[in-house]
Amino acid sequence: MELDVALILLFILTGLAAGVIDAIAGGGGMITLPVLLISGMSPVEALATNKLQGSFGTFAASLYFVRKKLVDLTQMKLMILCTFVGAVTGTVIVQQLDTSLLASVMPLLLVLIALYFMLSKQIGDTEKARKVSDALFAFVFTAAIGFYDGFFGPGTGTFFALGFVSLLGFSMARATAHTKILNFTSNIAALIFFAIGGNILWLAGFIMAAGQLVGGQIGAQLVVSHGVKLIRPLVVVVTLTMSAKLLFDQYQNSSGMLFGPWLNLFN
Repeated sequence: MELDVALILLFILTGLAAGVIDAIAGGGGMITLPVLLISGMSPVEALATNKLQGSFGTFAASLYFVRKKLVDLTQMKLMILCTFVGAVTGTVIVQQLDTSLLASVMPLLLVLIALYFMLSKQIGDTEKARKVSDALFAFVFTAAIGFYDGFFGPGTGTFFALGFVSLLGFSMARATAHTKILNFTSNIAALIFFAIGGNILWLAGFIMAAGQLVGGQIGAQLVVSHGVKLIRPLVVVVTLTMSAKLLFDQYQNSSGMLFGPWLNLFN
């Protein structure tokens, strides 16, 4: 694809905005994927390139959180490993199965999660009592969400944050920091397989990644400075937006199946 000055600037600004949103609440792909598609990429190329640029944003946010000591990587080794294995497994299996059933269930789950973040008194700036061990959390929860990210993807960061808050009793800021580490892990796992398939447009991805690096740092700083006051409403908004988008996509697909044959009569 040809990259002119306007498209390069669009990629950088899109990456910047998505990096900020993704570091705080996840869901940056809702901004980047449409831009990659309208630039002329095929859906597979857009998904693959999105994983490349998104990995830079999650890396920038993760690095900031580690430096601020909100995350201890030595204590997360098992979670990182289980997330990686789960994501690889999901990426392999998705190529063999139909995701339409999962697509129909996800909007409802995302709405329920948004309501939990909006109404739950457990979510705040203070730590709560944990309900499960780190090992159980890693083997069951992070592996399952890693698998989900490789298999389908939307809302992955929200699911991780929900687990850290509700099961490990983390504050919202600390949960967000740990979520970015595991998001980066699952992104890298999927990126490896996209690279093997030769579907990544590297130059476009690196240009957007420049914006992601800056946006991820800005978003991470906002998490540390504003905490739950910023994270909770943004998670709710992003999660409900993702749910609405999934429902809209399903409506478009079902409309195409219902009315497509009739519309073809007039072509």
